[in-house]
Amino acid sequence: MAQHGVSCVVYPRKRQRETASRPHSNPSRLHNHNKTNASLRTAPHRTMKISALLLLPTAAFSLATRPLKVTVFGGTGYVGSAVCERLIQRGHEVTAVSRRGVNPKPDSKELSQVNWVRGDATDLRVVEESIKDADAAVHAIGLLFDVDSGLADLNKIVSGSGSVPGSSSTYDAITRTTAFNVIDSVEKKQSRNLNVQLDKLIKGDSGTAKFPLCFVSAAEAGWPEVPFGETVDGLAPRWLNRYLVAKRAVESRLKESSEKGWIREVIYRPSLIWDWTKFDVLPVIPVFNFASAIGVPFVDKTVRVETLADAIVAGLEGDDIQGVQRVGEMERICERVR
Repeated sequence: MAQHGVSCVVYPRKRQRETASRPHSNPSRLHNHNKTNASLRTAPHRTMKISALLLLPTAAFSLATRPLKVTVFGGTGYVGSAVCERLIQRGHEVTAVSRRGVNPKPDSKELSQVNWVRGDATDLRVVEESIKDADAAVHAIGLLFDVDSGLADLNKIVSGSGSVPGSSSTYDAITRTTAFNVIDSVEKKQSRNLNVQLDKLIKGDSGTAKFPLCFVSAAEAGWPEVPFGETVDGLAPRWLNRYLVAKRAVESRLKESSEKGWIREVIYRPSLIWDWTKFDVLPVIPVFNFASAIGVPFVDKTVRVETLADAIVAGLEGDDIQGVQRVGEMERICERVR
């Protein structure tokens, strides 16, 4: 009988005593009989051990893939650094590429294990070099106010990492160009390695032909897909329109590459990203969350940076995760790596 996942075998005592009391004229039969009884006596213990293994927490087997070599573009940023920390905790090898190229938290045990590379992702050659040995990548480069918005100085306040845009830091350059460079580099890498990937698939290797690439977009990029979203989109200020044009261009390019079989794209659409140190957004968080709770279709619930970072790691590891991830999906898949 079985109870609570542990199997047991019950033996009738009387039958065993009668069998043991009968004389055996054939010694070989007696030997085989004793071996059989010994085997039966140990069988429940083996069964219980196997059942106990099945009862182990699934978290013990949560790393579904081999350790990955992951390149994180924008690794010194607010989201990027959180992703790097969690990737290291999960046993992956991490290279972080950014304009600064230095560890933003020198006292962090995890970030001290990251390979920090100084480089400009608007330069295709830098991106190709950073991608060539990678198994997966994350694009977490972004800024809220570009140099043409007239609000660039506010980045010192609203940026989680305190970064300040350079003179050429437009939405098109920082978001679209850098992301397109990553996609182009991955496609080039994949085309060169196609025979290797096919060989892996034929042999049943755990590798997959599609390169995992996670992109941090924005909830507002999905406005045209929700009721009244297009109206709100049309009323948005010009700087926000340009911001969203760049995000949507990258999303479209990722889907195109995915359809060609090169990339497994995972697109994250967070609303406000926060933690308890982000004093600039803390006052408006209840407003966003209330609007989302009462069903305003073009307002998404805010997302903690830890949730987003964990969801990104889950997206890299999980071959079944693909496409657009809104806050609900992020909250669900992040549990895989916790």
